Amino acid sequence: MSVDLIRPDFTAAVFDLDGTLFDSMWFWSGLDAAFLKKRGIDEVPNDYLLAIAHLGALETAIYTKERFGLADSPEELMEEWHDEAVRFYTNDVQLKDGVLAYLNMLRARGIKLGVATASSPELYMPALRRLGIAELFSAFADVNECARKKGFPDVYELACSRMGAAKEDTVVFEDICIAVCGAKDGGFRTVGVYDSTSECDREKIIAKADAFITNFADLIQQN
Repeated sequence: MSVDLIRPDFTAAVFDLDGTLFDSMWFWSGLDAAFLKKRGIDEVPNDYLLAIAHLGALETAIYTKERFGLADSPEELMEEWHDEAVRFYTNDVQLKDGVLAYLNMLRARGIKLGVATASSPELYMPALRRLGIAELFSAFADVNECARKKGFPDVYELACSRMGAAKEDTVVFEDICIAVCGAKDGGFRTVGVYDSTSECDREKIIAKADAFITNFADLIQQN
């Protein structure tokens, strides 16, 4: 493991949200299942959630419409998803085990923290505030601000720039393979974070990332 996660040798860290800090991928799985069932599709394809995990809302809607041959417009799909998602993030989403303690540990050691996400501020900011961690981050970036999505380093570079951090001193935490690859190929050190949604890509993530964790609680130093 080349990244020292207990006594950090980095000065900044960029975190994905869904599946990395947020325990939220189960919500999207359930939402997708109900959404597709209403359209006569009884089973969500195994690769669907991973295919859309790194996309913004509009790109997800376009992909979904084309993949399943839906009559709905992308705008109609986004509107249908929107209200359910707002309720979930505002009221219900929780952090993964150990996240709060690890973020506080990094901040106490002077590590700059940033967010790079495929979600939108209207979803994630109410959640971060409710969970009491919004103030821990000095920069936020989402893929809708970038020409390229998470298969490329653009969103991590944007977060890094907003933190005033050097890429070579920044570590990216991600739970999906395409995102780990995008950050790693862009010159960032990377940490793969386990989520059950990405189980099929676990070995690929381990092979690509500088380190892999199953739980943030494992990173908290025991006294």
